[in-house]
Amino acid sequence: MQNANRNYTETATKVALDVEGGDIVIATGAIRQEGTTKEYVPVEFPAVANFDITNALVEAAKKLNLKWHAGIVQCKDSFYGQHSPDRMPAGFELGDKWEAWKKAGCLASEMESAALYIVCQILGARAGCVLNVVWNQEREKAGMSNPHCHDTEAAIKTAVEAVRILI
Repeated sequence: MQNANRNYTETATKVALDVEGGDIVIATGAIRQEGTTKEYVPVEFPAVANFDITNALVEAAKKLNLKWHAGIVQCKDSFYGQHSPDRMPAGFELGDKWEAWKKAGCLASEMESAALYIVCQILGARAGCVLNVVWNQEREKAGMSNPHCHDTEAAIKTAVEAVRILI
């Protein structure tokens, strides 16, 4: 896997209020709130995207004239821990961390980027991540419009164009 390129396309829910369903998020790094990467390196080691791949994803999004955001995402194991924290015995901790991520400017929540970034770092491979924002639960809580978008075409086109740029 030496010098392999990885572009990862997934869907994500949104934390920051300025991002809506249908936007894309280019994950420059991930909050490691999952368990897999703790088996590889201590939690203090950051989960970050490859710079060249991230730049290619940004260039692709601009070229395709898409509404995009680049920044940190939350990577977690439990979908329901995010969406129904009060049902969980650790709900108090989940809620407190969710508020911290929002205050820190986290862009989205998803479930794979941290593991991809850490494993690729260890293997000497490169990884990038582009996400389709499905909806934004925080916009809904704030009484704002909250469009839903399950169409991943923009994220896929961004990933494909980024590969072309890298080639």
